[in-house]
Amino acid sequence: MHPVGRAQSIDAVSGLPIAQIIPWGVALLLAVLVVVLLIKSRRPGNVVDDAVLEAVHGLSKATPDLREGLDEEAADKITTQLLEMLKCVAVGITDSEGTLLSWDGEANDHYVDLVDAIGNAIRKHRREVVQHDRMPCNHRGTCKMRTAVIVPLIVEGETEAALIVVGRTRGRLIQMADAVAHFVCTQFELARLEESKHQLQQAEIKALRAQISPHFVYNALNTISSLIRTDPEEARELLQDFADFTRYSFRTSGMFTSLAEELRNIDRYLTIENARFGGRLTVRLKIAPEVLSVVVPFLIIQPLVENAVKHGLASKPGGGTVTVIAQDYGAEALISVEDDGIGMDPSRLAELRSSHRTGAHVGLGNINQRMQQVFGSDYALMVETAPGAGMKVTLRVPKFVPGVRPNLPDYSAEVPEQEARDADEFSGSRSGMLDAS
Repeated sequence: MHPVGRAQSIDAVSGLPIAQIIPWGVALLLAVLVVVLLIKSRRPGNVVDDAVLEAVHGLSKATPDLREGLDEEAADKITTQLLEMLKCVAVGITDSEGTLLSWDGEANDHYVDLVDAIGNAIRKHRREVVQHDRMPCNHRGTCKMRTAVIVPLIVEGETEAALIVVGRTRGRLIQMADAVAHFVCTQFELARLEESKHQLQQAEIKALRAQISPHFVYNALNTISSLIRTDPEEARELLQDFADFTRYSFRTSGMFTSLAEELRNIDRYLTIENARFGGRLTVRLKIAPEVLSVVVPFLIIQPLVENAVKHGLASKPGGGTVTVIAQDYGAEALISVEDDGIGMDPSRLAELRSSHRTGAHVGLGNINQRMQQVFGSDYALMVETAPGAGMKVTLRVPKFVPGVRPNLPDYSAEVPEQEARDADEFSGSRSGMLDAS
């Protein structure tokens, strides 16, 4: 369709947020370091494979709790898991003020003797080592504590907590305490990063909602108003479509939906626009049934369709055609929104880096950022356009991504059944406007 067009990755529009990827590599590196230290600390004669399995098992059990933040309940789980992993006398965790949150193991009567050292570690942001022979003890000769290592858990320059590791030896204990403290801090940082990422995605969705054109709302209500006397039944149906469209677009929960749900909302939008444009707007949906259950970010396609209508066809006197295609592409779904409107100079794509702020081409930069945040840098939008040759925007969506699920109460995990229900709905023509094939 675009013989003079040029395909560009909109990755140039919105750069890859490398800072969001680095901590994951750091976490993996630190986990490997902990495993190596555990292996090296084993006495001769032990089987290395057993040490590796034990360390990996301990790390895997501790990680989910570390990601949940730190309170007494989480601290109890963490100390239990770290005690099992480190094979030491005791493990304790305090909050940022030095108040004990949890202690697991023996020698808990010595916590009061460690209060000053804990305070110093937190205030001075440095490790403190306390030897047993420098503190009072009623069980000398039988007390299992020989050394206590206190390491501040520093996240983004602030001490969030302190880790206390009590054992019988000094050198190995310091190594292990330092390695585990680094690992714990990294998990806390990743938890913060995950929360920041979640907040960013929510903010971007809110930005898209805010950019739902007031002109569209005005024109929709004006079209419905004009039909009330001439065609009350069509006016009633359009009003229902408008209500469903706004309810979906402004829902408050969930960052993901199914492709079928996203297409339903696009159908509502196009039904309303078709009533306004009349014979000037032709819409075609070409949807492969097997991709209807694919999970996509919420409001990821509708803005592309709005762009096609608003920027591609509204300024074209004779109107035109908007084509939405979703096809099976192996492990991915390939989704494109194409119009035969006025197009644009490909060199202007660089300007779209701020489109989610300026409103030029509703949220195109926003959509590109969200695609890369969720699926990775390989999933930037592809744009083909040229003056007078229309525009085609293509996005690739992986079918299966861990942790990505649609936030739909009636969504079925049984993909074939879900596909069957959605395929029935998206087959044939609806409202005399859709050429579905």
